[in-house]
Amino acid sequence: MFSHLKKEIELKLSSSPMFEGANLPKVEFSPAPEHTGADLSLNWAMAAAKILRKNPLEIAKQTAVLLREVNGIADATAAAPGFINLHLEDKFIITAALDRRIKENSTAGTHKHKILIEFVSANPTGPLHVASGRGAALGDSLVRIHRALGHACDSEYYVNDAGNQAQLLAESLKARIQGKEPPENGYHGEYLAEMAKVAPKDLKEEDYGRWAMEYLIKTQQEDMEAFRVQFTRWFRESELHKEGAVQGALKALEDNGYAYKKDDAVWFGSTQDKQAKDDKDRVLVRTDGRPTYFLADIAYHKNKFDRGYDSLVDIWGADHHGYVPRMKAAVHALGKEEKAFVPIIHQLIHLLDNGEQVKMSKRAGKFITLRELTNEVGADACRFFFASRTPNAQMTFDIELAKKQSNENPVFYVQYVHARINSIFAAAAEKGIEPGEIITPLTQQERALLLKLIWFKPVLQNCLQDLSPHHLTTYLMELAGLFHSFYDNCRVLDEANLPLTGSRLLICQRVAERIKKGLEFLGVSAPEKM
Repeated sequence: MFSHLKKEIELKLSSSPMFEGANLPKVEFSPAPEHTGADLSLNWAMAAAKILRKNPLEIAKQTAVLLREVNGIADATAAAPGFINLHLEDKFIITAALDRRIKENSTAGTHKHKILIEFVSANPTGPLHVASGRGAALGDSLVRIHRALGHACDSEYYVNDAGNQAQLLAESLKARIQGKEPPENGYHGEYLAEMAKVAPKDLKEEDYGRWAMEYLIKTQQEDMEAFRVQFTRWFRESELHKEGAVQGALKALEDNGYAYKKDDAVWFGSTQDKQAKDDKDRVLVRTDGRPTYFLADIAYHKNKFDRGYDSLVDIWGADHHGYVPRMKAAVHALGKEEKAFVPIIHQLIHLLDNGEQVKMSKRAGKFITLRELTNEVGADACRFFFASRTPNAQMTFDIELAKKQSNENPVFYVQYVHARINSIFAAAAEKGIEPGEIITPLTQQERALLLKLIWFKPVLQNCLQDLSPHHLTTYLMELAGLFHSFYDNCRVLDEANLPLTGSRLLICQRVAERIKKGLEFLGVSAPEKM
């Protein structure tokens, strides 16, 4: 309905003698500020002022007169310095709010552009920590929203099961089994002591590392399952080496003029790509002939493109910030456009427990695992809290707040609306009352609630535009707030006025659907009772 209204407005403006022949800007809606009492706001006049070379407020006044003639618009007014505030007809708001296409997910897979989002990809040398949870919540929600809006989108977990990690893990596990401390450059977490207790007694010397790695990969898969994250594929680095893909990537770089020999090693000419702005060239093959992790990573990204993906989205932790320019240069060296590779860096998480920050050291093996946090506060709170901040901002996770069963806890605040609406419908069913048609004129609270429902799809589009689901958590909390206001001011079940009761039941039904679907995109449950 918003798209239709935009087209109607643009047609009205372009056909007006007032703007004849001008290359007019596109019409974009935003929610009107509360003090205006309007439903939508346009800054179109200010954008047009640069083109028409006229005062934006004067353009806004002239435009407002034209827009009053557009179907669905009850009134249009101008405001300084050049805003246009639109008041929509009740009928338009009702029709748009009752649209259920997102709920039915009927457009899934309609875009030919194939997207692969890779996230978490933690080394299989230890359990997943809290930061991995933030990456998992971010990646999984983006995959769900892409698919809901019709994009062909897959998810992938890259398992770094090659290199000298297995040897270090083997030495660390063996030391724990023998009751010794792991080597200084090994792995020191308490999880190794637990693994030592369950390790097979007949392990051969050469099998320690592989057994430990497979054990940890299995725990990571279990953690992701409990966190409600399903990957299209768990891709192992070892597959690349078996298939000769690493050497194939090196040949592609050589053919494109990006690989050269120096000091008995093979180097990648990162600095020759001025667009990527890498600070130095990187080694691809060591002097002893062993490929570097960087070359394997280039091979992995080449493999993604070779599998037919058009856009690669990589979600990395804060410690990977310096890795971005070199991978951009590598993708460009493979002959792909810069926009085909989209890295997202999510920032650090600070845990608060009883008001005090939890100190963590990954090097010393002392950290809160994702499993521990999920068991403590639940997957719902974890997923919602992680999604509530844009990835480029650090976040503080308050454990006590996440456990609260009150409106102070944002996920409880949203879920409670869904549960309350279900209790309303249970009471209505006992009385034999069902949803009916929405009655006009709408009250202020009904109008605000229905108008909010219309913004659901634009909010999802904003999530994809900014590659962050925080817009959706904000939307759900605002929708919940509007429902609480509606519930406090508008009696829903009234046997003396069945048409009005049916009308408000239908509004409640649509709110519950939006909340359930929104929470689903975040990987959060929508309980029917609380």
